[in-house]
Amino acid sequence: MAGQQFQYDDSGNTFFYFLTSFVGLIVIPATYYLWPRDQHAEQIRLKNIRNVYGRCLWYRLRLLKPQQNIIPTVKKIILLAGWALFLFLAYKVSKTDREYQEYNPYEVLHLDPGASVSEIKKQYRALSLKYHPDKGGDEVMFMRIAKAYAALTDEESRKNWEEFGNPDGPQATSFGIALPAWIVDQKNSILVLLVYGLAFMVILPVVVGSWWYRSIRYSGDQILIRTTQIYTYFVYKTRNMDMKRLIMVLAGASEFDPQYNKDATSRPADNTQIPQLIREIGGINLKKNEPPLTCPYSLKARVLLLTHLARMKVPEALEEDQQFILKKSPALLQEMINVICQLIIMARSREEREFRAPSLGSLENCMKLSQMTVQGLQQFKSPLLQLPHIEEDNLRRVSNHKKYKIKSIQDLVSLKGSDRRNLLHFLEDKKYDEVMAVLGSFPYVTMDIKPQVLDDEDSNNITVGSLVTVLVTLTRQTMAEVFEKEQSICAAEEQPAEDGQGDVNKIKSKGWQQKNKGTKKASKSKKKKPLKKKPLPPSLQPPKQQKQKQANGEVVVKEEEEEISDKGSESEEEETNRDSQSEKDDGSDRDSDREQDEKQNKDDEAEWQELQQSIQRKERALLETKSKITHPVYSLFFPEKAKCGRQDCSGPVQRKNKNGGGYILQIGRSRC
Repeated sequence: MAGQQFQYDDSGNTFFYFLTSFVGLIVIPATYYLWPRDQHAEQIRLKNIRNVYGRCLWYRLRLLKPQQNIIPTVKKIILLAGWALFLFLAYKVSKTDREYQEYNPYEVLHLDPGASVSEIKKQYRALSLKYHPDKGGDEVMFMRIAKAYAALTDEESRKNWEEFGNPDGPQATSFGIALPAWIVDQKNSILVLLVYGLAFMVILPVVVGSWWYRSIRYSGDQILIRTTQIYTYFVYKTRNMDMKRLIMVLAGASEFDPQYNKDATSRPADNTQIPQLIREIGGINLKKNEPPLTCPYSLKARVLLLTHLARMKVPEALEEDQQFILKKSPALLQEMINVICQLIIMARSREEREFRAPSLGSLENCMKLSQMTVQGLQQFKSPLLQLPHIEEDNLRRVSNHKKYKIKSIQDLVSLKGSDRRNLLHFLEDKKYDEVMAVLGSFPYVTMDIKPQVLDDEDSNNITVGSLVTVLVTLTRQTMAEVFEKEQSICAAEEQPAEDGQGDVNKIKSKGWQQKNKGTKKASKSKKKKPLKKKPLPPSLQPPKQQKQKQANGEVVVKEEEEEISDKGSESEEEETNRDSQSEKDDGSDRDSDREQDEKQNKDDEAEWQELQQSIQRKERALLETKSKITHPVYSLFFPEKAKCGRQDCSGPVQRKNKNGGGYILQIGRSRC
């Protein structure tokens, strides 16, 4: 039997194949995911949205201070070096000769396949005279010629060549290891051992350990575990959190503590600047000792948050710290929302009365604070301050107008174009166009609620104890689309009234014609053939007729009896005909009923299949909760581009009421 033989690649050809494939598997995906974006394209995109977002802080920071980093250049250099190495290895592989070729004795003797024995012998003599060692020829070549001649003339050698591909019979199976032989060479053993020890005993444990110790400090949303514990403690402690208390708890996050976050900074100038801002703000209680909410880092974060909401100007040394705190605030508020929701679920699952759940007011205040942080507004300020060129002085002209009572952006949008321009008459045309462009970028969300029972034939019929699914559909449009609809409605109203009356008359005449046709058809269908009256028996006839028959005599009586008998036979025949017709009608009615039942069964099956398909489609749609379609939020004082439009919903929840009456609906949370 043929043996097996493992050997390292002495020539290095197989190692090049392995190295080429390995480098290609790294370079191609890395180029797709890590190649830096074109900065010129980013600048063009910013210029395109300048009309709407030109006054936003994040836009000015990104436009005036473009990110000049060495990291994109370093990434390009590394990726280009990887591609150069990959192309070099591919070139080396293409130039390597094939060492493993099939043995063919005809090629060795320079003969065509199927040559005769005489031609083989003649060619062998000529080549042996040329390559014989005694006559100064190549000994290796002579041995190959002799082997090829034996393979074609000797029966056993020819049989071995045909079966095993070699005249000498089966050979050992050779497996090449795609590593060069110098790796296992005794001269290089110490160097190879040092490299292996450094890679697997030093570098790998350090990388894995640093990753592990860093990951256990953070949650899945990249929030410090210590911050989550702080929020859980204070949310459980304060069941009803007002806005002031909520800002205080938010500022106690460990992300603002330089001890746990290297990005957070603490300067000596904070000892003089922060107390000055506290005096300007007012209303901050410094006597209460409640760590970590009263620590210096927490107090600094709280003061900077309050100055941002009040739109106060801070010293230049604190602007960078304020921007850092504002960038972290949305993620921290989302973590606080998660903590409140978890505590509510735990309180409902437990039957202990001591475990108190946070109120929905705390949850609502968290969502409000997220909006307030992005827009830089206090709780009871007018939402019209979100718009450009509308400040405290101009706000009085808008909100205190005698004719228009404008309290929100919806009220401003609901006005007609002429009324809106009259209301904002204090703005120039350019500023007014900017306000309208910003209003057109605002989202307009409509909500449609549909309760249904999915597993029932009549999904709209809700009974006691049924499993109800509430489908909430949110449709988001922009205010610009609403403006277009208003313009189309105004254009339709400006059309002449006569055209509208003519159209109404045409419509009415068509409806009247349809009604007349329907009544005619109904009257035709109601007409029936008159039925023949049956003759009455003599006992039931009036007395005048009976007297006349008695006066006429017996003949008249006989004739009447014969007529009565004839009429009786005719009536019997009519009754038999009617019975046969009724039987036929009954048979046809039964056939029609069967056909109707079959059609109804088919319709029921089709409806059931459609119901199952609709359920499957809805289940697939529930998996696609994250929408990639979004737009930047117009925020005048937020340092980072906030995005709007992605829903973070928990999906429809199905729960049956334990008491058997109605159903319990749990609403998922959504964030914009």
